Amino acid sequence: MKKDLWITGIVPAVYTPMHEDGSINFDMIKPIVEHLLHDGVSALYVCGSTGEGPSLSTDERVAVTDAYLDAVADRLPVIVQVGHNSLKQAYRLAKHAQESGATAISAVPPTYFKIDSLDVLLNCLGEITSGAPDLPFYYYHIPRLTDIQINVVEFLRLGAQSLPTLYGIKYSTFKMWEFQGCLDLDDGRFNMLFGSDEMLLSSLVVGAHGAVGSTYNFAAPLYNRIIEAFNRGDINEAKRLQGLSVKMIQPLDKHGSPNSNAPSLKAMMKLVGLDCGPMRLPQVALSPEKVDALRRDMEEIGFFEWGR
Repeated sequence: MKKDLWITGIVPAVYTPMHEDGSINFDMIKPIVEHLLHDGVSALYVCGSTGEGPSLSTDERVAVTDAYLDAVADRLPVIVQVGHNSLKQAYRLAKHAQESGATAISAVPPTYFKIDSLDVLLNCLGEITSGAPDLPFYYYHIPRLTDIQINVVEFLRLGAQSLPTLYGIKYSTFKMWEFQGCLDLDDGRFNMLFGSDEMLLSSLVVGAHGAVGSTYNFAAPLYNRIIEAFNRGDINEAKRLQGLSVKMIQPLDKHGSPNSNAPSLKAMMKLVGLDCGPMRLPQVALSPEKVDALRRDMEEIGFFEWGR
């Protein structure tokens, strides 16, 4: 396993761009990558929730992974999310990620049939990670979508014994005390990536190494400034900038669906000049009228001046 990987900084969970008919728009992937490189991101997270990985077929996920790896051309680390309700398909995706040159893999476990113990969870992840025995593995902890409620510190303790490639966690929930416990475990052994953009500063205070999120696709410069202010000890400026992030999230929630702001987030890419197309069902893209309303709200708060 690669031992020299340590992800820090801002990591956008990248979009899967689509044509209006729902097919994948591969031509948009290179412009997305160049945009993110220009914005100073640290790595990419491919085929996660933001990238609609669960809504893509296995063949599509293979093709999207290859397209991102080709576009990146070894200029950034690429973490590929390989979780699937079929462990055989997850194994296949993990194997492909390793063979194609990904930097690391990540995964949610199967979620349709509920996992009810740490032993079962670790067994599932063991099957997945056996497909990529040479790649670091980041468990994707997002209980609001998986409904898997576990003690994550205990997961790391047990996983350190049973999952040889366990390297860290993409931690997408809000228990800051638990996140800190993961950071402190075994003298900071695990690479912990925080997954709530509007709480980035809180995670930095307890020692987050890096952060994976959706808004980093179109507002990475804002978040880089938060990290820079924090690192130089200017907490008041970091708080001010994080407050702008919170202000930005409010219109995204306002114009999203009742269950998710994902349609608003994807629409924002069009507003910054990179049209990533519609959502895959069961998620529904914003109507043109709602996109215009989102633009007006973002203009009103000054996002295009301070967010970019």
